[in-house]
Amino acid sequence: MTLTHFDAAGQAHMVDVSAKSETMREAVATGVVIMSPATLALAEGGAAKGDVLGVARLAGIMGAKRTADLIPLCHPLPLAKVALELVPDPALPGIRVTATVRTTGRTGVEMEALTAVTVACLTIYDMLKAAEKSMRIEGVHLLRKEGGKSGLYEAAP
Repeated sequence: MTLTHFDAAGQAHMVDVSAKSETMREAVATGVVIMSPATLALAEGGAAKGDVLGVARLAGIMGAKRTADLIPLCHPLPLAKVALELVPDPALPGIRVTATVRTTGRTGVEMEALTAVTVACLTIYDMLKAAEKSMRIEGVHLLRKEGGKSGLYEAAP
């Protein structure tokens, strides 16, 4: 298998997508922030810094929009949709974060979805670290992507 971000000489380059067709592209990514039940209660009830989940949702959206500024070889994309779902889960205990990103373009939005999840998780950590520094961000991965030449991908359950 050849990696698309390297040319024949092994030099990193931005992939030329100009010959690709514009299609609907969507990606869904997820991750969790593991914390104690007491910290989860703070996140659900509003911590000293305010609405933790609301701020994390906005941070995730902003992160998706800035992905090309963070990942050197990503194409800047006009995003049609960025939606984040942040669900407190007492069974973890922690917060499950899922991002769905959509565009119509020549390249996929997997990196934007993964960035949205990661930035939202980091924001949760930042806002709750005064209560618990031992929180863990885990399991950030792509759940599904569709569109483009490779078609549909779904992670194994």
